[in-house]
Amino acid sequence: MFFSSTSSSFLLSKSFPFLLLLLSFLYYCNNPTTALTLIAKSCSDTSNYTTNSTFETNLNLLLSSLSSNSPSTGFNNASAGTSPDAVYGLFLCRGDVSPDTCRSCVTSAIKDIKDECPNKKNATTWYENCLLRYSETRFFSVMDNSSKVYKPNAVNVTNPTLFNTVLIAMLKNISSVATNTSLTKLLYASGMVTYTNTQMVYGLVQCTRDLSVKDCNGCLESAISDIPVCCNGSQGGRVLGKSCNLRFELYPFVDENSAASGPVPPLPSPTSTTNITNSSSNSTTDNDGNKRTSARIIIAIVVSVVAGVALSIFIMHAYRRRRKNKKKAIIINQSKHQIGDIESLQFDLDTIIAATNNFSDANKLGQGGFGAVYKGKFSDGQEIAVKRLFRSSRQGLDEFKNEVVLVAKLQHKNLVRLLGCCLEGEEQILIFEYVPNESLEKFLFNPTKRTCLSWENRYKIIGGIARGLLYLHEDSRLKIIHRDLKASNILLDGEMKPKISDFGTARLFEVGQTQGNTNCIAGTYGYMSPEYAMHGKFSTKSDVFSFGVLVLEIVTGLKNFGFYQSALAEDLPSYAWSHWNEGTVTELIDATLSERYCMEEVIRCIHIGLLCVQEKVTDRPTMSSVVLMLNKDSVTLPRPLPPVFSNSNRGEESEDHTGEYDSTTGELEQSEHKLLCFPVNEESDIESDAL
Repeated sequence: MFFSSTSSSFLLSKSFPFLLLLLSFLYYCNNPTTALTLIAKSCSDTSNYTTNSTFETNLNLLLSSLSSNSPSTGFNNASAGTSPDAVYGLFLCRGDVSPDTCRSCVTSAIKDIKDECPNKKNATTWYENCLLRYSETRFFSVMDNSSKVYKPNAVNVTNPTLFNTVLIAMLKNISSVATNTSLTKLLYASGMVTYTNTQMVYGLVQCTRDLSVKDCNGCLESAISDIPVCCNGSQGGRVLGKSCNLRFELYPFVDENSAASGPVPPLPSPTSTTNITNSSSNSTTDNDGNKRTSARIIIAIVVSVVAGVALSIFIMHAYRRRRKNKKKAIIINQSKHQIGDIESLQFDLDTIIAATNNFSDANKLGQGGFGAVYKGKFSDGQEIAVKRLFRSSRQGLDEFKNEVVLVAKLQHKNLVRLLGCCLEGEEQILIFEYVPNESLEKFLFNPTKRTCLSWENRYKIIGGIARGLLYLHEDSRLKIIHRDLKASNILLDGEMKPKISDFGTARLFEVGQTQGNTNCIAGTYGYMSPEYAMHGKFSTKSDVFSFGVLVLEIVTGLKNFGFYQSALAEDLPSYAWSHWNEGTVTELIDATLSERYCMEEVIRCIHIGLLCVQEKVTDRPTMSSVVLMLNKDSVTLPRPLPPVFSNSNRGEESEDHTGEYDSTTGELEQSEHKLLCFPVNEESDIESDAL
């Protein structure tokens, strides 16, 4: 009998609560499907396949191959078919799970992935014990940091600063173990570190085994750097990527006896005791071995019970959370790096009044449909742009909330920076960094100022806008659709670097969401994509369309809206397409550039612009592809299809021209801006435009 009398007495005295925990443990053990529950998925919106197509046949062959090929190894990649219908895929099991557990997880994932991502040519699913991924493009041995998924625990620790310090140190340490080929070939490691006198932090890192050690290390470094964004102060969490992932908890969740974990060095911390998973310990005596076995059994029981209870609590909390409003759940629960209490961003109204000289007309930069913009200066000399919303504005409160919640979360050199806000009395004010050169529109469509825009500047502006949009769509912790990208919403700093502004009509997407519908069209004529203007459907490809129009404007110096009453063409995309198709594309180039430009760059930008304004959503490139096209001359661009411009055909009789607000100049463009509400099909998935 391996329990001492003292241990037995203690357990008997605590028998009732222990039995409750044991029941939870037994329920967990008798319901193994919890380990097969889908944690997250990424279903790309770039391209779809049709049912019973050659691609689907190849996909079925690939999944069958992955299912039958050596799940005992924990990793396998394969391909099926030939281009353009080739399919590439892999599975990766967690480094500590048994072959049977791995096989079970992979089988379940393969069975479900087509239902989870129907007719998608690119899909990834994450389960407790495995990852499954397939794609139309070959991705083997290529690190992919796009479309990461964050899964923070809803409960926070009491000392986030200390916790994050200990956690990140531990994750970096086990990452160095995972990428040390002399210790392991699995690109996997787990470990633990003392957090408080009574608590340990447990962690796990893993890469897909097709990566090089260098790429694995880079991938894990990126995932660890996301901790403050993903899970700041959370008691547990996951960063799930296509090439690597990590997890941490305040309870053990890996099999410490798994042969998948090799011997590793201790964490170099003078204040913490660390233990990293090590399966190659040697017994000195049979007695020591028996004690060690007994201890492991006790620990396994206790850990399993605690894990079962924790899982039950987590499931109950998740169920309650799903019943809340989707958008509030996204903002409040799924993003731990929030703006927090708006009070922390508040500026005193008296300070704003002093900075703008009581909103003096001399400081007024302009006025728009939702308010006026003033230049201001704080007492320390910092210049600011103050956006004061009208009290009578129909959309004022929604615009204010939208911009504060969204923009405060976004940090990128090509996005305008929100400094704070003021919500005092009836005042609703946003404070931004001041951008001295105002908007791109002020330069691009002014015959005098246009000469200041050299081709070098224009090319850098196009690239900066593309990178800013890529951040919004893929690289930020939130997926943001701007919905009103245009020249007047591109600000230029002192070095003529672009900053995307005015997020009053922006929309937040949930993890895995690819498209939204609305019954209120908000945007600007000439920049709206056909599917948005005609059917209220918007996605990242809506912004791509607007970007394409903007690129054509930058290259030609022509304003798209000016074509509506022109005999040249219906719109700028059609005009550009005509010249492209007739081989007279050089006639599109802005005459003020003279010959001081790189012809290859100009033609490439026109080509990219035409690709972005194609009618079909699936034909347009993603912003990641656009950035690659701009930076890599070796990338072959497909031939663009004729654009179809349809922004003037929906609900003309009921449209309400409210005026468009420019966050820099505040100019009102009554003839261009559109805010139109209309009845829709009852089966449509309509979402409110107010956040």
